Amino acid sequence: MMNVILFTRRRNGASSQYDLSQPRMMVGLMASVAFVTAGLFMSGFLLSAAKHQVEPDVQVAQMNSELAAKHRELEAARAEAQENLQALSVRIGQIQAHVIRLDALGQRLTQIADLDEGEFDFTKAPPRGGPEMPLDRELINNEDFLTGLDDLSHLIADRDKQLSVLESLMLTKHLEAETHPAGRPVKAGWISSFYGTRRDPFTGSRARHTGVDFAGRAGAEITSVGTGVVSWSADRYGYGNMVEINHGNGYRTRYAHNQENLVELGEKVEKGQKIALMGSTGRATGPNLHFEVLRNGRSTDPVKFIKAQAE
Repeated sequence: MMNVILFTRRRNGASSQYDLSQPRMMVGLMASVAFVTAGLFMSGFLLSAAKHQVEPDVQVAQMNSELAAKHRELEAARAEAQENLQALSVRIGQIQAHVIRLDALGQRLTQIADLDEGEFDFTKAPPRGGPEMPLDRELINNEDFLTGLDDLSHLIADRDKQLSVLESLMLTKHLEAETHPAGRPVKAGWISSFYGTRRDPFTGSRARHTGVDFAGRAGAEITSVGTGVVSWSADRYGYGNMVEINHGNGYRTRYAHNQENLVELGEKVEKGQKIALMGSTGRATGPNLHFEVLRNGRSTDPVKFIKAQAE
């Protein structure tokens, strides 16, 4: 058997020796080695456990940080989407306002143009037809959508301007047609005296007649031959009760010998509106209407204006 001898130096300089061949010493040595080994193992175990206990906390903190970042990104995206929706709502509202104006303008133009009822109805979608030819569906991105919306808005604004100009032209033409004297001032009756030179019914001498006379029954309705403003409604020498209407563009019409005037000075009258009742006031031999048309203050033959309504 091999003997192991350990020498140690004491404080007084003396040395000690241990014989490991003895059983008691061998057991002690083995116990020491086991104790050291166990201590090292426990230290490693505790370090490992501590390490694994810290790592979950770090991972949770990282996950919370990432979730907070994702939440901020989501809120930013939501705010941007809300702003885009609000912008689109404003644009769509503007386009709807333009469309409403176009509908009203279109209805007004159909009335001015005197189209048949139902021929052009702005309250309904235009009739369309044809076989369906499906195409490959394509995804539309935001940029394409906004570009299309801008193009539509510009197109509607352009049509609005064009229709406004057309309305102005048609309204002017319609107004001229309404204000221009045309038609018969009485529904019944016949022309008893024409415009020009004639024999005066009171003196028998040749005299100038500045209008035409319609013979009829007393109290018959007299109507305006055009839209305008009453510039005279009272008695006038030789005319009796007379109504004069200013139609603009230098035109005026006179309605004389009335039994009664039904309109007042400054009143606006429409074409075809009843303005007086036939009578025999002034220089008249019986119930009749003396009808005159003046252009820039000069009398002109009313017959051509009377015939213009029938043409």
